[in-house]
This record gives sequence, C-alpha cells and structure tokens, in this order.
Amino acid sequence: MAECILETPKMLVLQAQLGDWDNLNHLLVCKETRKAVIIDPFFSQYWLDVCSTNGWELEQVWLTHSHWDHSKGVEGLEHKQVWVHRDESLRGWSGPSNREWSNVANSFVKQKIGVLEIEAHCTPGHTPGHMTFIGEGVVVSGDCMFLGRCGRTDLFGGDIDAQRNSLIYLRDYLTMLPSDWVVLPGHQYKLLNGQNPSFITIEELLSNNEALNALDDREKWNSLEFLAFDDSLSESARRERARSQKS
Repeated sequence: MAECILETPKMLVLQAQLGDWDNLNHLLVCKETRKAVIIDPFFSQYWLDVCSTNGWELEQVWLTHSHWDHSKGVEGLEHKQVWVHRDESLRGWSGPSNREWSNVANSFVKQKIGVLEIEAHCTPGHTPGHMTFIGEGVVVSGDCMFLGRCGRTDLFGGDIDAQRNSLIYLRDYLTMLPSDWVVLPGHQYKLLNGQNPSFITIEELLSNNEALNALDDREKWNSLEFLAFDDSLSESARRERARSQKS
C-alpha cells in the first residue's frame, strides 16, 4: 500500500513496493498545483486510483530506465507525458513513451512538475540511459544506486566502467547537497549492518554504501560481487549481445 514517507512545504512523496520483483515506486506530488509524477510505475491502475482518490492529477511518468520491472506500468498511462532517456533505445526500448531526455552522461537537465523543479541526471551503467532524479529534498536513484550497494552491470546495455563513472559523479554531487535529503532506490536490499530500510539520508548513504566506498580502488571496485551474477538474466544478456554484434 502506498505510504507517504516525506512531506515538505512544497511536496508529498509516496512510496509503494509492487510486483513480483518488489519494485519501489515513487509518486511525487506538487502540493500547490496538485499535479503528480509517478516514477517507474509497476501497475498503472494502482497509481491512477491513488491520484483519483486524493484529487491529484497524474500528469507525467518518469522512467529511471526501461527494464521490464520499471516500465511495466507505462501501459495504461500512454496518454500522460511518458519520459525516458533516448539512449535506452540502445538496449532495445521502443516505447510506449512520448518524451525523451537527451542530456549526455553525467549531466542533468531540469524537469518540472507543477512548481516543483527536479534535476534529471543521466547516470548510465546499469543501462545506457539510466536516469537519477534529484531535487526538492529527494534523490530517486532507480537501479543505478541502491542504499547499500549499486545495480548490476552485466545485463544487456550495461557497462561496468560507465557505472563507476556515474557513481563517482553522483557521490561528488551528493556531497554538495544537504545531508538530510532522502535517497529513494528502485529496490530494497539489506544493508551490511542487517537493517533493511526503503530509504535513508544522503549522510547515511555516503557513509555506508559499499559501492561508493569502493570507487577509488579499481581492484576493489571490480571485485564487488553484486556487479554481475551467474543467472538466467545474465545468460539472456549474453545472447542479446551476440545477436546485436551479428546484426
């Protein structure tokens, strides 16, 4: 069930864990205009109902990336502004989406929802056009950066070096922000201390994230066990890469 996890003078943030892969969906609501954006929806009707019940207008959909579990809910929301980075086409994304970001890696453009202004950062590595959204007291990091680690880089379109560069960029950027801003990931995984929160502060992230703490040592970075897995998804990615090289 959607829970309001943060309220500021300008914004409400709702979080819900949905689907077989336990995706964390995030709804940002502008309190002044009552316009809302859903980030990585798993079920379209679920969020349409939430907004209808509360008198909010679901105006936009933002995808951190185009993996199935983060874009499934776009179906049913095609009449909204559906935003994705154009480089997701490099891993085969062809919609449904009707708006594109085109900023280069490790840069941002500003995105508005009502009077809220959020920075849309291109942070590739998990996928070619992965986005991280920063502003108004929150960091929505998708699968680029989890609370205690980062997303894998062995899926089709993933790149271990791009992921490291993106995390260095984000780490440096986050150090300039208020330490009590909240980080919202795409999935919930246990931290090394055994806790399993669905959000933490920037201060806690910078202190405890295993991936961020390995960035300055390439050998340590390359040995992180969560960057690649020997599973069916990895095998599927190998077949996709082989097909793309033949075409």
